[in-house]
Amino acid sequence: MIRRSLTPSAFVAAFAMSAATTAQAEAIDPISTEAIYACAEITDNAARLACYDDTVGRFQTAEEAGEVATITKSEMAEIQEDSFGFSLPSLPRIVMPKFGGGEDTAPDRVEFAVSNISRLRSDKVRITLENGQVWDQIDTKRVRYSKKVGVESAEIRKASLGSFKMKLDGGTAFRVTRVK
Repeated sequence: MIRRSLTPSAFVAAFAMSAATTAQAEAIDPISTEAIYACAEITDNAARLACYDDTVGRFQTAEEAGEVATITKSEMAEIQEDSFGFSLPSLPRIVMPKFGGGEDTAPDRVEFAVSNISRLRSDKVRITLENGQVWDQIDTKRVRYSKKVGVESAEIRKASLGSFKMKLDGGTAFRVTRVK
């Protein structure tokens, strides 16, 4: 049996190649749409095409790896509606300026169909909406609804000090908090 071992110089050479590859990978700038747009500034047709091929390829690789994502204005509005009642402080700051708005573009009220309503032990109600959101009553008002007829919709609006109020089928408003 022949036994081979790395000589010290071979070990150093392998380490140097590994370090060079790592440094080269770190030297590549993170991809963004600005890098793609910069290609439009190149006047030479061949250089512009090479720039587009390179940056679009890197962008596609980053997107497939989950490092970047694109989002439309309507998708952002849907995210804001689905997340209504939860605090997402950095989302509007990061995304909305690109759509010409900020936190003031988030909805102040939303309306969803109700899938289930139940009484908790404390005689408060838990409302499950058709989109999967779950809200619990936090005040002591007596919420009236008909189990036989059911509840069609819930309107939720922002109230003072970061709280929320809900109306079931246009009835009396009561304070709620989102639990899911």
